[in-house]
Amino acid sequence: MQTHSTAFRDLAPGIAGMALVGSSVTVSRALVDAPLFATQAVRYAVAALLLLALARAAGVPVLRPRGREWLWLAGIAATGLVLFNVAVVRGVAHAEPAVIAVAVASVPILLGLMGPFLEGRRPSRQVLLAAPVVVAGALLVEGTGRTDAAGVAWAALALGCEAAFTLLAVPVLRRHGPWGVSVHAVWLGALMLAGLTLVFESPSDLVSLGPAQWAAAGYLAVMVTAVAFLLWYRTVAAVGTGRAGLLTGIAPLAAAGAGVLTGSGVPGPAVWLGLLVVIVGLAAGLRPDRGPQAPVRTPRTDRTAAPS
Repeated sequence: MQTHSTAFRDLAPGIAGMALVGSSVTVSRALVDAPLFATQAVRYAVAALLLLALARAAGVPVLRPRGREWLWLAGIAATGLVLFNVAVVRGVAHAEPAVIAVAVASVPILLGLMGPFLEGRRPSRQVLLAAPVVVAGALLVEGTGRTDAAGVAWAALALGCEAAFTLLAVPVLRRHGPWGVSVHAVWLGALMLAGLTLVFESPSDLVSLGPAQWAAAGYLAVMVTAVAFLLWYRTVAAVGTGRAGLLTGIAPLAAAGAGVLTGSGVPGPAVWLGLLVVIVGLAAGLRPDRGPQAPVRTPRTDRTAAPS
């Protein structure tokens, strides 16, 4: 039987990771006028070097991907890192930020439905019932906003990319662990963004960045990428995608809290109600199971993958 202390120990990294992701909303405002691909390429390159240095210092081996693992890891980088950033930036040109945020906050439902199948087990009824509650609370926190058809399409793409960031990691987490998945996804994302920079922008555009923008990029690289990725994948590996997905509801709460700290004002009644609803949903979906729980089984890829 899973104890409360064990459950919280497994969930705590994901909670912290989602809080960092939520804080990135406020920090990213400093990069609105920065070159998109070039800035993000630098962000992920720095994060990759930091992750490698930390892994070496911690004595954690980072295995070389082989066979199909390259496809899963490249998929994480292409969707969860590159396309997600493009969808958010292009989406806010057609829709208010709240529309994109609400779409992304709907990810617990996708993860609760699809994640367990990738892990070789049935979806949890407890998680499926709690997921809409968490989404409803996130909607109250973020509010709604104006959009057009293109805005809806970009919001849907952002939702899919956010879910893919977790789902595509399931087949490789068992062999590579949180460290390996984070390292490989980040350096692959940096390489993709560097290529997009050469096609659509220019590396020389980075000279236009001011101190505040470099500070924002540094925070995103260290805390929201290197640290948050490790924390998130650790929780996914420990509790599975369904339960971990509920924690994404913490991100909009953290964003609202960061807004208060940076002088955006005290949230209104709807935000406080949303906060309460999210907490209720999390409490219902994350409570320890009363009966024995089958261990999370991520599909093995090393049996069918080609040797390195």
